[in-house]
Amino acid sequence: MNQKPRVIIAGAGIGGLTAAACLLKRGYPVQIFEQASALAEVGAGVQSSANAVKVLIDLGLRDELEKTAVRPEAFEFRRYDTAELMHRIPLGKQHEAANGAPYYHIHRADLHELLAKAVMALDPHCIHLKARAIGFDQGPKGVVLHLHDGRQALGDVLIGADGIKSAIRTQILGPTPASYTGDVAWRAVIPTHRLPADIMDTVSTVWCGPKRHVVMYYLRARTLLNFAGLVEHPFAEVESWTQKRPWEDMKADFAGWHPTIQTVIDAIDHDSCYRYALNDRPPVDNWSEGRATLLGDAAHPTLPYLASGAAMAIEDGAILARSLDAHDDVTEALQVYQRTRLDRTAKVVRESAGNRDLYRIEDVAAMRQAFADKDMTKTRAQWLYSYDPLSVTLAD
Repeated sequence: MNQKPRVIIAGAGIGGLTAAACLLKRGYPVQIFEQASALAEVGAGVQSSANAVKVLIDLGLRDELEKTAVRPEAFEFRRYDTAELMHRIPLGKQHEAANGAPYYHIHRADLHELLAKAVMALDPHCIHLKARAIGFDQGPKGVVLHLHDGRQALGDVLIGADGIKSAIRTQILGPTPASYTGDVAWRAVIPTHRLPADIMDTVSTVWCGPKRHVVMYYLRARTLLNFAGLVEHPFAEVESWTQKRPWEDMKADFAGWHPTIQTVIDAIDHDSCYRYALNDRPPVDNWSEGRATLLGDAAHPTLPYLASGAAMAIEDGAILARSLDAHDDVTEALQVYQRTRLDRTAKVVRESAGNRDLYRIEDVAAMRQAFADKDMTKTRAQWLYSYDPLSVTLAD
């Protein structure tokens, strides 16, 4: 081809921006259409292991990440009441030496801002706000993205990076089932000046207990503590990160848990407690149609029990850009991208969902045995962290 195909991306979240930056870096003309009125991100912490961080470093973000991200020393899994250590996965220097890049804890808003800056440095005019995708048409010569206000965008490739409620996904796959997991997720971010200085080491701690578990880790150079509490709940709520709920309900959900958990909950701003439903969506065996494909949560929505949802979207962006570079035919390139990603993302989806049961085992001896049998230090190193989206062999 004499020129690079024109790429349209629906959605300017972490996945969409990563794909855009990877493509722009390779000389592709890119236009991003985002439904929000401002380029901002909600949420709290993101855990990013070496497999995803390699992509961020390749985009030139390492120096900025080092200013704000936290490098945890380990993943720790502790019993909810006694703090007994069930398992420990070393991170820190060991993770970087083994896998070629650091493990970071990053505030979602910080990562989003860094990616947006990287995109705009490459093309300051490629992001369009107040532009919600509602569908697309395609033919042998191109694809047309339809926006909610009647506008259209013409390109050669369409990437649906518009999240779990993706209009592009619905058109490609039709309605796909989502089942309530039985869990709701509390989230909060606490300034660390409100907490004892020795409240916890620089680790990611999963507190494991009957019918619920808690994940805590530092953000923004240890100035913030991220709290996520996942609790069995009899009915589903709105699947929205911005839904507030009473602090007293959060406190009640973790009554009887370790004093460290009580200290953290007591320090949370009572008007800044968010709770939302967690829905499960089984992996699919196709997410592309002609010139259109999906990425991130639009392709493979992932529960948070493996801390790898954002990492999969970042990997997607790198593999998609490489696939388009490797094949002149757009439809073949998208099939290569899909074939390269299907098995890995499906494994992450299933592994993540399976961890829920591990973290909830009631009997302490049974939990000890289950962690020993699973040996996450070995298994995650073998297949999750060691993956390199910049060099892994693309599918035939």
